[in-house]
Amino acid sequence: MKSITKAIMLALAGAVFAAPVAAQIKVGELNSYKNFPAFLEPYKKGWELALEEANAAGGVLGQKIEVVSRDDGGNPGDAVRVAEELLTREKVSLLMGTFPSHVGLAVSNLANQRKVLFVAAEPLTDKIVWDNGNKYTFRLRASTYMQTAMLIDGAVKSGKKRWAIVYPNYEYGQAATAAFKKLLAARVPGVEFVVEQAPPLGKIEAGAVADAIAQAKPDAIFSSLFGPDLAKFVREGNTRGLFKGMTVLNLLAGEPEYLDPLKDETPEGWIVTGYPWAEIQTAEHKAFLAAYQKKYNDYPRLGSIVGYATVQTVVAALKKAGSTDTEKLVAAMKGLEHMTPFGKITYRAIDHQSTMGAYVGKLALKDGKGVMVDWTFADGKDYLPPDSEVMKLRPKE
Repeated sequence: MKSITKAIMLALAGAVFAAPVAAQIKVGELNSYKNFPAFLEPYKKGWELALEEANAAGGVLGQKIEVVSRDDGGNPGDAVRVAEELLTREKVSLLMGTFPSHVGLAVSNLANQRKVLFVAAEPLTDKIVWDNGNKYTFRLRASTYMQTAMLIDGAVKSGKKRWAIVYPNYEYGQAATAAFKKLLAARVPGVEFVVEQAPPLGKIEAGAVADAIAQAKPDAIFSSLFGPDLAKFVREGNTRGLFKGMTVLNLLAGEPEYLDPLKDETPEGWIVTGYPWAEIQTAEHKAFLAAYQKKYNDYPRLGSIVGYATVQTVVAALKKAGSTDTEKLVAAMKGLEHMTPFGKITYRAIDHQSTMGAYVGKLALKDGKGVMVDWTFADGKDYLPPDSEVMKLRPKE
């Protein structure tokens, strides 16, 4: 009798140890964490929070989601290698992430070759959905064109006609400059672009740039600088009095990751895109803010929103597709709608661009630090070119 009981116990124990581990859907994520920590550390916190919430709610398709994350080195070659490893070694079902535009374009090209879904979280380049757009790539963040278009009203209302332009000399900065010149020239007859300064990303000689702009005697400045380049330009411009009485537009400068380091050097009155996190009162943002602060005891940055919404997109696509099959996921992404902390977004079937918007306002000083004031929310769908133009820009699949 004892031997029978022992045999049953051993059999049951064996059954426990032999029980299969619950299946997981693996998602490959890659980003330039070491190169752009100000944006990407909050971004990672954002997607980790969304992942935790999704899995706590039961996951998707009866499975939990696992994100396998890698640093892509901030350059296209390393990013392609990392993406290949995620696909071949980790057997991920899809890819998400990337930050710099040239890295995003490289991974997008690989996704097209390997026929795998790629949700481009952050790269702002217009090419990723237009000139170099492909069947397998969809982009979350409001593009360079969209955010530039959001600032055009401010440029027009200023009445200024002599513009200086300063931008980081790579795909994002080049695209922002091209869009600004095109959009402003269409609305302001006689506009002049009197000087352009295009320092390499991360290597600005800000004093020389400020001097060159001052010598051209512009009425206004359009800038797409961000991060340390922006901080150096602000400091040197303030020292020289460059911004006094000057209309200045700057993409991204109202995002906390770039605004907060300016502190009391924040130039007041600049018209910017950004994220006034402490003042947004929509239900979806308040819920996100409460969850984020509870988990991290910190306030969110724009990167936090992007990371959070990227995982929301992945979850929504998997649910709609009802499968991890790539072709079903691609079909699900076309016209996909879901809520984000910035409200509902739609991934347009025509160009795979989401309609996520951005906040537009002015910079001001409050208690020795920079804030956004007089801000409004610009819905992304209102700042895209007409379908007829998009069809000319995007190659046929």
